[in-house]
Amino acid sequence: MDTDRGAKVVEGFGAFFAGTRAEESVLELFHRVATTVPAYRKFLAEHGIDPASIVTMDDFRTLPLTDKAGYHQRYPLPELCRDGRLDGCDMIAVSSGSSGSPTVWPRSLTDELEIARRFEQVFRDGFRAHERSTLAVVCFPLGTWVGGLFTTACVRHLAAKGYPITVVAPGNNKAEILRVVPELADHFDQVVLLGYPPFVKDVVDTGMAQGLDWSRHAVKLVLAGEVFSESWRDLVGRRAGMADPVRDSASLYGTADAGVLGNETPLSVSIRRFLAARPILAKELFGDSRLPTLVQYDPTSRFFEARGGTLLFSGDNGVPLIRYHIADNGGVLTSAEMLEFCARHDFHPEVDNDLPFVYVFGRSLFTVSFFGANVYPENVTVGLEQPGISDWVTGKFVLETVSDADEDTRLRVTVELAPGRTGDEGVIAIAIRDQLLRLNSEFANYVPAERRLPEVVLKPAGDPTHFPVGVKHRYTRPS
Repeated sequence: MDTDRGAKVVEGFGAFFAGTRAEESVLELFHRVATTVPAYRKFLAEHGIDPASIVTMDDFRTLPLTDKAGYHQRYPLPELCRDGRLDGCDMIAVSSGSSGSPTVWPRSLTDELEIARRFEQVFRDGFRAHERSTLAVVCFPLGTWVGGLFTTACVRHLAAKGYPITVVAPGNNKAEILRVVPELADHFDQVVLLGYPPFVKDVVDTGMAQGLDWSRHAVKLVLAGEVFSESWRDLVGRRAGMADPVRDSASLYGTADAGVLGNETPLSVSIRRFLAARPILAKELFGDSRLPTLVQYDPTSRFFEARGGTLLFSGDNGVPLIRYHIADNGGVLTSAEMLEFCARHDFHPEVDNDLPFVYVFGRSLFTVSFFGANVYPENVTVGLEQPGISDWVTGKFVLETVSDADEDTRLRVTVELAPGRTGDEGVIAIAIRDQLLRLNSEFANYVPAERRLPEVVLKPAGDPTHFPVGVKHRYTRPS
């Protein structure tokens, strides 16, 4: 019986309920991990590093990077945990394996409390859930994956803190979601759907088709796992009857490795919407024509760095991570840098916090190269969200390049139709081409005019080859 563990949980709940936490600099975190995590001690020794020599942030930035292959998979799982004890963790999450084989990530209840603060910021500052009774409907898959059970736990911690929140967790069972929402929603001031963007859209669309009037329930959305456009936010917001696109939905930047790393705020959403209408400014700020996910983060909880256009983070977890290279493309900006950029372009958003920003494009392997141009799923998505198209597609697609007998390459987009709907491949192809030309300067400059129109293939909803039900969708296929 580990009585210290129980005491730490009580202490953690006390701090969470009081709204306080013992802030720790990333240097302090480094020294604690170097002392208490056997694998990291070995890792440093193998690189000839004496932890006592790391005394400044400049020293910290010389530390070798950790990643799945070079750190997590090299040591026994217990040695990656605090004090070398796997039994000090309460739960196991398993990564989706989107970039390789699935990976095991232990965590403890105190780790959930830390992440619950990110949910609290969303529910309090955006949804005003401290003043409104709220039904939280967890639509992430339930099981060993991090989304469903972790989200359920974090939102329940908010309820335990005193927020008038009630959680129901049908997971990604659409029929069950559409059974419980009509039965329960009238008893609450608002309903929050939490899930992956394309699945949440499918739930909203199917509910509408079944006669569910979402606008009666003050719907809010918490989304994670994919970059989506502001036109997507507007489209789904209209269908769900949301009144304020800045406050009624929020995206989380989360991973199985470390839970939620950052979250959208009304400030970050306002800035992103400003940039969505100004792709030239977005490219100036982010260095890319794509519009990334833009969130804010607490540097005393998750400390971010950018190196070579990819992100590193450090943070405490069941497996504490120092300078962990997650392979997400993106960068960081201080609050002052972001607000100065906005002011320079005559945009003055309402400022409600001074947290730094991290922007995330996703992983470079989720792109297709066509005539030397990187074609991103985010660009294609906007084409499918155009009026006259969005009503008869789900938003899911597969992007790939294919070659004919003469080895001429063409861009193919296989699109999932909404249940019971038909569509026009030519209309979709034109819309996708037009958005690629507008949003992707590489495509506009690299691809010959006669090769810009993609080949579009329509498939019925749930097509087992391209859109199998219950599987995390991948938007690209390797050539």
